Amino acid sequence: MRFTVTRLLATVLAVVLGGYVFVVGPHLAGERERRREAAIDAALPPTASIEPTPAGGGRAAGSGHRVFPARGDSFVGIMTAGGVHDLTEAARFTRRTGHRPQVYEFSQDWAHDRFDADLIDNVARRGMMPLLAWEPWDHRAAGAAAQLRGDQPAYRLARIIDGTYDPYLRSWARGIASLRYTVGIRLAHEMNGYWYPWCEQSNGNHRGEYVRAWRHVHDLFVRAGASNAIWVWSPNVGYRNATPFERLYPGDAYVDWVGLSGYYGTVGKESYQSFDQLFSDSEKRLRRLTVKPLVITEVGATDADGRKAEWIADMFRSLPRHPAIIGVIWYEAVKVIDWRITTSAGSVRAFTSGISAPRYRTPWTPGTEPRRRL
Repeated sequence: MRFTVTRLLATVLAVVLGGYVFVVGPHLAGERERRREAAIDAALPPTASIEPTPAGGGRAAGSGHRVFPARGDSFVGIMTAGGVHDLTEAARFTRRTGHRPQVYEFSQDWAHDRFDADLIDNVARRGMMPLLAWEPWDHRAAGAAAQLRGDQPAYRLARIIDGTYDPYLRSWARGIASLRYTVGIRLAHEMNGYWYPWCEQSNGNHRGEYVRAWRHVHDLFVRAGASNAIWVWSPNVGYRNATPFERLYPGDAYVDWVGLSGYYGTVGKESYQSFDQLFSDSEKRLRRLTVKPLVITEVGATDADGRKAEWIADMFRSLPRHPAIIGVIWYEAVKVIDWRITTSAGSVRAFTSGISAPRYRTPWTPGTEPRRRL
């Protein structure tokens, strides 16, 4: 082959590119990952050890039996887009606000997510109770329009009831039972709406099937010995045409905590609504059903009118007037609207001021027992 300058340059370029692709690129990627993990460890250092699971599992580790949260206290947790796969946003929140969330909520869908003890342990080691938002659907196949999101025949409630998903459910039940701490299970949330396949208003579902599906899943966990599961029944705040709470409540024998989702700034709630305006009516309706402890399982506020900080301050003023509310979980993520506290200096100041009250300092550790009664 005849030697030319062009061929020489091409050879040198190929060597350089090959070196970058196979040596430099992976090294840089690995370095970025190490720096990311170091930043997470700095903001959210591990605070608790997870002991090996003994035979029979499903019991909280440690000899203490402190109740979480302590009577008269409330926890403040977060939910992020990264979930258990990426704690970057949780670390950023902790670094900016100075508050380590006592509860960390994360979504898992039935189409793609399998039980992974290491990921859940990583949350618990950092002093945050894992709260699984468990979604019977394929979230990647969801339609863009809310009216179409609930159309997934493979995940009709009847298919849960008839045992189609039992092998998958048992794998999670055995996995949860093997853990040495409490795990919250927020199964099929916002069921009183129409935008998910498990809502009775969608997907060809029928009246009464939601309760039957919930009890079916719950009973599989009981049979697997997962006594460390805390069952969180969590509708959306009431609205016109919502399915009544009464038709969907599985009963006190199947529920440990009740929850509510509510946002200032979603469709139909664009005008300013205080915390009390958003939640009080739904809370009163829930009290007619049960006296189980209440958790605000999703909450956020828009800053479109520059009132997010005002709303957060109002939330902290209101919470002591709601003794049944034992916890609040802020949606620290972007979903159409940027709900995050950390994107606004004013919101951060309002949050740090409110969270400084002693009633929000109740810690969670793997040895604590969840409060099951008010």
